[in-house]
Amino acid sequence: MPLFFRKRKPSEEARKRLEYQMCLAKEAGADDILDISKCELSEIPFGAFATCKVLQKKVLIVHTNHLTSLLPKSCSLLSLATIKVLDLHDNQLTALPDDLGQLTALQVLNVERNQLMQLPRSTGNLTQLQTLNVKDNKLKELPDTLGELRSLRTLNISGNEIQRLPQMLAHVRTLEMLSLDASAMVYPPREVCGAGTAAILQFLCKESGLEYYPPSQYLLPVLEQDGTENSRDSPDGPTDRFSREELEWQNRFSDYEKRKEQKMLEKLEFERRLELGQREHAQLLQQSSSQKDEILQTVKEVCELPARVQPGCSPQPDSHPLLQEQSRLEQGLSEHQRHLDAERQRLQEQLKQTEQNISSRIQKLLQENQRQKKSSEILKSLENERIRMEQLMSITQEETENLRRREVASAMQQMLTESCKNRLIQMAYESQRQNLVQQACSSMAEMDERFQQILSWQQMDQNKAISQILQESAMQKAAFEALQVKKDLMHRQIRSQIKLIETELLQLTQLELKRKSLDTETLQEMISEQRWALSSLLQQLLKEKQQREEELREILTELEAKSETRQENYWLIQYQRLLNQKPSSLKLQEEGMERQLVALLEELSAEHYLPIFAHHRLSLDLLSQMSPGDLAKVGVSEAGLQHEILRRVQELLDAARIQPELKPPTGEVLTPTAPQEPPESVRPSAPPAELEVQASECVVCLEREAQMIFLNCGHVCCCQQCCQPLRTCPLCRQDIVQRLRIYHSS
Repeated sequence: MPLFFRKRKPSEEARKRLEYQMCLAKEAGADDILDISKCELSEIPFGAFATCKVLQKKVLIVHTNHLTSLLPKSCSLLSLATIKVLDLHDNQLTALPDDLGQLTALQVLNVERNQLMQLPRSTGNLTQLQTLNVKDNKLKELPDTLGELRSLRTLNISGNEIQRLPQMLAHVRTLEMLSLDASAMVYPPREVCGAGTAAILQFLCKESGLEYYPPSQYLLPVLEQDGTENSRDSPDGPTDRFSREELEWQNRFSDYEKRKEQKMLEKLEFERRLELGQREHAQLLQQSSSQKDEILQTVKEVCELPARVQPGCSPQPDSHPLLQEQSRLEQGLSEHQRHLDAERQRLQEQLKQTEQNISSRIQKLLQENQRQKKSSEILKSLENERIRMEQLMSITQEETENLRRREVASAMQQMLTESCKNRLIQMAYESQRQNLVQQACSSMAEMDERFQQILSWQQMDQNKAISQILQESAMQKAAFEALQVKKDLMHRQIRSQIKLIETELLQLTQLELKRKSLDTETLQEMISEQRWALSSLLQQLLKEKQQREEELREILTELEAKSETRQENYWLIQYQRLLNQKPSSLKLQEEGMERQLVALLEELSAEHYLPIFAHHRLSLDLLSQMSPGDLAKVGVSEAGLQHEILRRVQELLDAARIQPELKPPTGEVLTPTAPQEPPESVRPSAPPAELEVQASECVVCLEREAQMIFLNCGHVCCCQQCCQPLRTCPLCRQDIVQRLRIYHSS
């Protein structure tokens, strides 16, 4: 999932529309409307608030955008104090500002088709609000403060999830129209809600204990020129007074409606004239066709007339009236035909001329469009060039400032370094001079006395510490426990392996950082696999170390139980027993012991019993015949260790009997096998401890040395101070399960 989201950039057309509307609102003689709708805005620009505040705008239209918040950062709602009409429908608003009640002059608020979850309680402070439209939102309830809207006349809450109306709505006596989803209402019941606004208000008044009056019996809020509000409930009669501004706005709206109606009438008149011309053209065509039919019928009759003339009578074309009529009709037909041809030719010429004019206009429009495109492209290229030059200039200025800062910082650092060096030299000189003066002034006797006094103090402190150690059994026990852990072979091996793995992880982390800079993916994967293997091995060794420490604590508990019945200073004696050197005779006896028995005691961390076993000359065969009580008599006081030694001895002897072929011949000295090495998978791949590991710096502060190991990833990349607030590894972004600190031995 990405951490940051880019804002949606408006299109070129939307940007031009916004610039045009802002320029139009700032022109001299402009009206009190600021319309920035359909500009694909994700937030209202700061210039819009400044324009409304400076030019005292009364209407702000911001519908059909992508607004998610009404107020951007560093903008105050008081900039819209003069707004009376606020249109915000078709946006993505999820909430309105809590201080919405500061818009005391607001009369119309339209937030239809948004994502509002609730209305602020300060909505009740909009005392001059007359129309509130919250249709098609996600409201579940209305605030009780709506009952304070004394001037509200229209309320639309349909298309929401509202099931109950606030009872305080009964105090809004001026409410004339209430739109809601009656089928989804619970209070008032759906039957009451389906009966209309008057029935709902009557129900709410009855529930509130108020007497219902129609809205016409109450005064509307009267807006005076000084902005004060004078509204009071009075059942005397209806009053319909408005302020000058309201009348002016009504006149403007009525003029707009008249202009709109006039345009509509002109459109209808044009359509009527067009239809009338089409009808006349159709009538002319019909008349011409009927005349043509009549002429054809007359010609037909004239042609049939000679056939009806009696034989023997020669017709006289000039004397017969039908022939005269026929000639007259033919002549009229020819004239009408010529007239029609001339009219058709004229119409064709007009049509041709009209087509030429239209084609020329289209050509001009295309040329004008091309010119505009070219000019827009030129302006766009110039704007891009200007932006690029500004960016280059800003980058150059930033680089210059950065270089100047670096030069100043380097000069300051050099000056501070020199002053610090001079101060150190001066302090060294002063201290040396003072020492020489003190040495010259002080005598050897005084120095000897001080030295003797210091020695006596040290001797007293040492005697006091020794007496305190002798008196406090807890301190003796802690010292014995620390020495026991230090002398324990298995614990020492585990600590050495942990140290080797820590060194290996440190080197792998350094190598991984170098390989990341060189971008070698194959070797990086190999290093990651080795690091994971080492981290898992480190966790396993930590568990073994903790388990071994618990075993040592159990041994210590058994010793403590035994010490209760023994002599005083038990822990001091045990500590002295571990600390003292063994005599040479006892060492010789230990060297003569069976190697399998020595290995067994070392595995059980019972090396301190080697002198006892060597002194009593105990062997595996002898131990197989002994009981836990015999071992207790010898000196093995831990009960668990007694049983474990006897069990392991029996297992070794049984294994030797099962494999007789592995036994040496009789008379040969049994050569015990060396203790087994840890398997290859457990053995760490770190370099020897003698190698000096190069310290790496912390990847967070880049100053201190990296000292912390992060598990499970195994990275060594942070110091102790920087790792405390971290929850994930800064190199691989994995969760940190455990932190281990590396102690570098000098």
